[in-house]
Amino acid sequence: PVLPPRWAFGYLGSTMHYTEAPDAQEQLKQFVALCAQHDIPCDMFHLSSGYTTDDAGRRCVFTWNRRRIPDPAAMIATFRAAGMHVAPNLKPYLLTVHPLYHDLAAQGGLIRDASGSRPETSLFWSGGIGETAPGSYVDFTSRAGYTWWQACIADALLDVGIDALWNDNNEFEVWDDQAQADGFGRPIPIGMARPLQTLLMGRASFEALAQRKPDERPFVLSRAGCPGIQRYALTWTGDNVSSWDTLRWNIPMGLGMGLSGLAHVGHDVGGFAGPKPDAELFVRWVQNGIFHPRFTIHSWNTDGSANEPWMYPEALSLVRETIRFRYRLIPYLYSLAVEAARHGHPIIRPLVYHFPDDPRCRTESFDFLLGASLLVASVLEPGATRRQIYLPQGADWYDYITGERFTGGQTVTLDVPLERIPLLVRAGGLIPLGKPM
Repeated sequence: PVLPPRWAFGYLGSTMHYTEAPDAQEQLKQFVALCAQHDIPCDMFHLSSGYTTDDAGRRCVFTWNRRRIPDPAAMIATFRAAGMHVAPNLKPYLLTVHPLYHDLAAQGGLIRDASGSRPETSLFWSGGIGETAPGSYVDFTSRAGYTWWQACIADALLDVGIDALWNDNNEFEVWDDQAQADGFGRPIPIGMARPLQTLLMGRASFEALAQRKPDERPFVLSRAGCPGIQRYALTWTGDNVSSWDTLRWNIPMGLGMGLSGLAHVGHDVGGFAGPKPDAELFVRWVQNGIFHPRFTIHSWNTDGSANEPWMYPEALSLVRETIRFRYRLIPYLYSLAVEAARHGHPIIRPLVYHFPDDPRCRTESFDFLLGASLLVASVLEPGATRRQIYLPQGADWYDYITGERFTGGQTVTLDVPLERIPLLVRAGGLIPLGKPM
């Protein structure tokens, strides 16, 4: 796996809410101000695709909606002055109304139909729920498409101060498997080339950043990918739903991805879609999210609200302290990232990874290890005040809060009021911590 920049382990802010607003630039500026007002550290913001809409609301990659964001460079400068990077959303397709569509088609940079005579067109999500528009995918197996992509990143984004990229909607949903990709001069059907397209999109974005700033590690986030994508990009588990079930089942999703080579994985904390989480669910989700390699709060709530650290004033102090603890853990997280880059070990690990001889660990999907030394037992049910935790045999364990020592191979019950994260440390484990923010 790639070794991302150290700042990638901080809190990474996000919500679709801001860029969909008519005054997006002011909304984004307000996010920076609110982080300062509420004393919330933040290292990056995900710029959702609303910044690319035209006057009809259609999303045209590598364009700026100047009504919503009149001065992109000034907007980026506002974030950078607060110590935040910005990762804009990139979609690998051009709507037919895109101002550069016909130029790229003429260069042979779009996936073509089965006859090879014209671009393959599909319907793409363009605006609100159910709104679609025709367009075509960029063909990353063509020199024209690959170099065009990198040139647009440089001209439209890097030149205004962008230094991170977010590859989204890149599953290459071409419905005709016989549509043609260039295949580096030997046309191949898209039915064989979908994974390759996503991989090369990640590589093209990674290289564009590396070429502009060769002394800095690139940050690329990708929604999709085949084996190999971990060399270029981080990922997450997609558009999840706000619920206790999602909080629970995202955990084994992330563990499975780590075992499959994708060390840098996370989830949309609070849930991306659906009703906004209540205060208890939101706090418990943040308490779980800080132990994942990628820690991002993201949302598109049905009531128009945004999941933000300060969304519940009565819970703000708990959320703030939890995020601060995440920052104290960065030396440990970063050491695990170096280990992943050198040896391929996942950062979050199922218990069986280190305790394969313990039968109880072979079926545990929800309690997990951060590295070899921290056992995270998230609270996954509403109203819980007590939590049973199985401690793997073969090691002794310490309660992180109280220091109480337990022998492995038993189930212990801990008090888990809302302000407490059930966390145990393996005896002999070394947890390097940073200074409090």
